Amino acid sequence: MGLPDHLDLDVHTSTTGLVGTTEPSVDDASDPAVLGTQLSFDTIGDAGFDPPLFETTFVIVDLETTGGSAATDRITEIGAVKVRGGEILGELATLVDPGRAIPQHIVALTGITEAMVYRAPRIDEVLPAFLEFAQGCVLVAHNAGFDMSFLRAAAAELGHPWTFRRVLCTVKLARRVLPRDEAPTVKLSALARHFAVATTPTHRALDDARATVEVMHALFERVGNLGVHSYRELIDFLPGLSTAQRAKRQMTDHLPARPGVYLFRGPSGEVLYVGTAVDLRRRTRQYFTGSETRARMREMVTLAVSIDHVECAHRLEAGVRELRLLAAHAPAYNRRSKSPHRGWWVCLTEEPFPRLKVSQNPTTVAVGPIRVRGDAAAVADLIATVTRLRSCTRRLSSSAAHTCTVTADGRRPVGGCHAASDTPVDAGGYTPAVERATALMTGDDDAPLRTVLDRLHTLASAEMFETAARLRDRLAVTLAGLERCQRLTALCRIAELVAARPDGSGGWELAVIRHGRLASAGVATRGVAPMQVAQSLALAAETVVPGPGPLRGAAAEEAALVYAWLVTPGSRIVCSTAPFMLPVAAAARWGDWRRTVATAHARSRELVALAG
Repeated sequence: MGLPDHLDLDVHTSTTGLVGTTEPSVDDASDPAVLGTQLSFDTIGDAGFDPPLFETTFVIVDLETTGGSAATDRITEIGAVKVRGGEILGELATLVDPGRAIPQHIVALTGITEAMVYRAPRIDEVLPAFLEFAQGCVLVAHNAGFDMSFLRAAAAELGHPWTFRRVLCTVKLARRVLPRDEAPTVKLSALARHFAVATTPTHRALDDARATVEVMHALFERVGNLGVHSYRELIDFLPGLSTAQRAKRQMTDHLPARPGVYLFRGPSGEVLYVGTAVDLRRRTRQYFTGSETRARMREMVTLAVSIDHVECAHRLEAGVRELRLLAAHAPAYNRRSKSPHRGWWVCLTEEPFPRLKVSQNPTTVAVGPIRVRGDAAAVADLIATVTRLRSCTRRLSSSAAHTCTVTADGRRPVGGCHAASDTPVDAGGYTPAVERATALMTGDDDAPLRTVLDRLHTLASAEMFETAARLRDRLAVTLAGLERCQRLTALCRIAELVAARPDGSGGWELAVIRHGRLASAGVATRGVAPMQVAQSLALAAETVVPGPGPLRGAAAEEAALVYAWLVTPGSRIVCSTAPFMLPVAAAARWGDWRRTVATAHARSRELVALAG
């Protein structure tokens, strides 16, 4: 398969609809958000777009809803006020038909009844008007997380892009500005009384939005006395960053606006933290702004004295290099795995009477790596059970016979060997069990696992539900381990595979993969023949010598990252030394069954939570 050479307003509403007029004298033409490019707070400042607060256009929004969950509840009213420089530029207010009943306690709180919203517009009529009304502005809300979650959910459900990156929460601002003895609570009603605003909050959207406008302006007066005069300064001020921390931002000045990996280093040059970024300079600068709220990262930034970086061709290369740097340096402030080779393998031993063992070093036929040793032991036990592999640990020579016996009634003793038999078995007679286990582990035959399903049905029919649930979970863990290993093995057995994926700008991201490892990466920009770039990358790619085990020595996390990139829609295989395919009886065929189990677990957790 080859690639082509190149690829080419003041708004008021009744309960029955929206009526809008064009807002006068508001020029947002220079706002990057209006032009369709959403920038972070850092980029806004870097591009020179950091207007004073009195020149920034804010849209203060308040919602009334049927409940507190954006996933299950719906909006019943929207109120919004657009202001700039203390002047009200427009208002939007409408009831919204939620399409469902309004609980009585919500009716008592807001006064909005089902009769009031019966003929109101639906959210699909209201939301486009609101998005147009707020376009290019900073969204403000009291407890912004609540209001934004409902608006985002509605936008996602209706297929509208959510492009608002600049959001201000007056709850957070009040908590930052007002000491506890002055304002024990920062509820909107309490702040309205504290600042003696003209509008009293009533749990109706427009009234509460108007009250929030006045509270916001009162808080702006406070921060102005603290030297906060622009929007970016306000965002930096919110979490209470120290002057010393903000001053460290200069460490990012030398970083390029390119994708790659960054390394924060401590006083002795030690690596404190490793991360990836699409834009190195923009991402690292966020650690020195109000967008970084993690205490662990604040501590890391305090210790850091410099930032190193490695430029990468695209995200896949950055992700792979991050994994390798994590393994090399084990940074103290990274929570992600620092040992990509660590894990437990269910291995078929190489001896005259093979058995399964759990080890950190894979053999030729193995399943893994599995993070938890107990899970690996459960997988080994289930595979041994269904294939009749021995579980005794005696060493047997090729001329010996396996002699673990069954009980008088022909059953395997409790805790006894899975290959127990009433007659001794020589190496030749034991071979079929080894072949069944090998075929199951490599994905050539999953028939032994079908016997587990039969056992599950038998237990369920006998109403032995707890025993069935335990067996079900063991089977699910086994299938998960088999599927992951078989997928990665299919990739790692290929000596060389060259693949491409659109970069979103008319060009191609290219990768040369050898035995599951990224050997070379590059980009063919728009107008550049991608095949020529792919050939050059293949010629210059790293030589990879395959190692032992199913993954040929590749780190499982790196192989998984490469696999995910390859199977992303839009990716193409340019050339490959072997087919990229799964075995015919791979555990991936059990995907529907595993999803059913996952759904059952989720429902069980919900029931436990409700009962608690």
